[in-house]
Amino acid sequence: MEPQLQLKRIAAVITLAVAASTTVYAQGSGKVAGKVTNVKTGETIAGVTVRVLGTSRVGSSDVTGNYNIPAVPAGKYTLEFSYLGFATKQITDVEIKDKDVTSLDVVLDNSEGRILDQVVVTGSFKKESIGALYAQQKNSISISDGISAEIIKKTPDKNTGEVLKRVSGASVQDNKFIIIRGLSDRYNSALLNNSPLPSTESDRKAFSFDIIPSSLIDNIIISKTASADLPGDLTGGAINVKTKDFPDRKSFEISVGLGYNSLSTFKDFYGNKRTVGNYFATLNSDNKLPNSFPGSFQDYSNLNLNDKVNYSKQFKNTWVTEKLGKVLPAQNAQVTFGNSYSLRNEGKLGVIGSLSYRNSETISPEVRNDFNTLDQGKDLKIFSYNDIYYRFNSNIGALGNVSYIKNDLKLSLKNIFNQGLEQSYTQRDGWFDDGTKEMRKVTLLETIQKRMFNSVFDGEYLLNNDRQSKLSWNLSYSNVNVDQPDLRRTIYSKKEGSDPNSPYAASVGTIPSPSGAGRFYSSLNENIYGGAVNWSISTKLLDQEQTFKTGILKQNKKRTVDARVLAYRDLSETTTDQTNLLAMPLDRIFAPDNISNKTLILEDITNPDNFYEGTGDLNAAFAMLSGKVSEKLKASLGVRYENYKEKLLTGTLNSSEENNVDNTYNDFLPSLNLTYELNSKTNLRFSFSNTLARAQFRELASFSFYDFVTGITKKGNPDVKRTRISNFDLRYEFYPSLGKLISVSAFYKDLKDPIESNIISGSSPASKLMSFTNAPKAYILGGEIEIRHDFGFINPDVEFFKNIVFSTNAALMKSEVNFEGSQSTMENKRSLYGQSPFLLNLGLQYSSDRLFDANLFFNRIGRRIDIVGFGRYENGSFISEYPDIFEAPRSVLDFQLSKKFAAKKAELKLNIGNILDSKSIFYQDVDKSGKFNDAGDRLINSIQYGRNVSLSFGYRF
Repeated sequence: MEPQLQLKRIAAVITLAVAASTTVYAQGSGKVAGKVTNVKTGETIAGVTVRVLGTSRVGSSDVTGNYNIPAVPAGKYTLEFSYLGFATKQITDVEIKDKDVTSLDVVLDNSEGRILDQVVVTGSFKKESIGALYAQQKNSISISDGISAEIIKKTPDKNTGEVLKRVSGASVQDNKFIIIRGLSDRYNSALLNNSPLPSTESDRKAFSFDIIPSSLIDNIIISKTASADLPGDLTGGAINVKTKDFPDRKSFEISVGLGYNSLSTFKDFYGNKRTVGNYFATLNSDNKLPNSFPGSFQDYSNLNLNDKVNYSKQFKNTWVTEKLGKVLPAQNAQVTFGNSYSLRNEGKLGVIGSLSYRNSETISPEVRNDFNTLDQGKDLKIFSYNDIYYRFNSNIGALGNVSYIKNDLKLSLKNIFNQGLEQSYTQRDGWFDDGTKEMRKVTLLETIQKRMFNSVFDGEYLLNNDRQSKLSWNLSYSNVNVDQPDLRRTIYSKKEGSDPNSPYAASVGTIPSPSGAGRFYSSLNENIYGGAVNWSISTKLLDQEQTFKTGILKQNKKRTVDARVLAYRDLSETTTDQTNLLAMPLDRIFAPDNISNKTLILEDITNPDNFYEGTGDLNAAFAMLSGKVSEKLKASLGVRYENYKEKLLTGTLNSSEENNVDNTYNDFLPSLNLTYELNSKTNLRFSFSNTLARAQFRELASFSFYDFVTGITKKGNPDVKRTRISNFDLRYEFYPSLGKLISVSAFYKDLKDPIESNIISGSSPASKLMSFTNAPKAYILGGEIEIRHDFGFINPDVEFFKNIVFSTNAALMKSEVNFEGSQSTMENKRSLYGQSPFLLNLGLQYSSDRLFDANLFFNRIGRRIDIVGFGRYENGSFISEYPDIFEAPRSVLDFQLSKKFAAKKAELKLNIGNILDSKSIFYQDVDKSGKFNDAGDRLINSIQYGRNVSLSFGYRF
């Protein structure tokens, strides 16, 4: 009852706070707000005068290009936008509603010698906002795609991961990770409010976009070509998510939801007993190493037997699994608050905050096989297992932004915090054959906690209004922490053909092995500090308007990874004692009562290389000039310089200098973007740039990690270098009208020293050691088509057709990596690791203010290499001994339906995911048909996900 009482008190405080912060409107009045953009450059304009004609209400756009005019009496007005050197624009029939906010984004034209006709907008203002975003996209110096807050408001999307599905050229995995043009994570960059985001994953360069609520997004822009002001490690694309600074209106929103999975919900769920803290993403104290346990391998190894027994007894019996009941529907909740406050000094304060919570239980059946080399027969297996994964996930998140603006100065502090917990229990049944076939029952118990915090303090100052001279800066700090305590794995086995009534025996030997019966502990901590200063100014060159921009950046990151590997050792004195001991069930065998100098003890078998510390220090500077060369041709020319120092120490003993990394790279990265305006609706673009792809610390560290699920040992390579890429893009784009786009693109990427996965020489199918290496060269050649268009062409007078929007993004790609004989165990030429040959996104959206919103999305990605195989060369020909493992294409179809009611304050959303109930298949293409064939290929792994149905309710106060 006490926790419930505390929650009630907290809810009461929140309610009072919201009530106390009510925005004061004039009697029968509302406000109008929006952003003013240069139609030619897509840049925002500061200092634009905005008048509500017929009233005394007047305002101006601030340093960010935003304007906000409060206390406008309810009614219809004409708004006038004027600025020196730009044609004045008047927009008529702008409706101001009582205690409401009218959103209106506009674009201004500064074409000399031309008078811009009056623009009249009636009815809904959504198309004007969409038009402003697409004007920015059309006039962007680089090839880009985007989505605005006005479109996002019309969707049922809850987070940024779902929103990104609607952006052309992007494909989203697991509703959170983004792929651009079929390129893997390492080739993409993620930014939040122009500041680089940290990776939320420990072993890959990826950001989990599902932690940012969609209601807080102002817009999202994906740049597919580089410019000098973007990070140098942009090859596929840069995703820049911009959150709102100053809410147009006071808002307090809540949403709650439930989710159903066809394979999991209401089924029996098994695992370790949970605590209340697990539901809020905190760890159990029982899973942590005992406080008094020796801090290093050396300290423990030097102990006598009795001391080891005493320390081994301190470990809790966390091997006990039990039925935890039926799987309940997944639960999620979110609270969002935002408001703007006028201050006495004529400044304005904006506050935005969000709290989110999720938890779910899932059951996932899998089939997992592995095979011997082909020369021993296509169907000769090493093992065959049926797995059932029981996973519990909980997640808490918070976002808080505070912004201040006065006259020409704007300051913001933006923070994101997210913490997630995953507890998994794997039941594995099957057989293993390493010369003697045995039946196995394997148990894997795992807990992972991930925590991420990101804070950015940024500012803008308008130095000169007439020349739009702006100074911007930011300071950032990020922390990523991954804690994996007490990963437990044990094998119970018996020989095939033995007495059916004989028990399975635990695989605890006189020589300790973590794969047979062991505990694994690891922790990762990464801190990233950054800062940047940019300056831009409008100028004239050859009688054409130009924007000059320059800036510097500093980023320093430090990662520390530590691991302890413990395994049980059998000390039984007689065969009978050993037989009786190892026949004990899992919930008893490792209990403290069975730890002694005549039964079992824990041994520390940590390798000195199970530790690494890495630092990356980035110093960058850039300069660029953008503007018109002629009436039809625009150009952006720039260069970016990046100095990057990476250092990495592997091993607590520091005995092997060969395992250490100390590299310094100096790179000049030029970029050229040309845009030729064929007519007012059509552009032809060309882009050239040099970019980079850097190795992750995990890929550099000689840190061996045994993957208990796949049986593969992964180890980094300190000799891996960064990749240099030359990018060429050509694009034809047609904008039929506001919010519509048809484009065709071709691109080519030349990679020098691409980072590839490889199997180290000496590996066998039963004992694979995977690492990373640089291939001498590779290329990617592709074509892409993007369409966003409504069905108004059928009958433009029927609103129904105009409310249906079709979108597609399709890309065909050919990639080839060439090892030029540098790898004796791999084929000289093959497709890039992780690269898909095609990508297809289809979307059909219906939106109606009076009825409902409906969305149908389809996604399919071509097959890609998941694990590189190995072989040998004979007489100049490559003979594949263990073929590459491919991930087969998977078709995913999702549907969303939403309905607003109660004066549009309430919304009900229905989501149906994986309608086709498609599963993931990983296989070896033995028959070389290019697709999975159950009869002719080897099935390595298949994963079932089931269909998902979720229902959520939201209300805006």
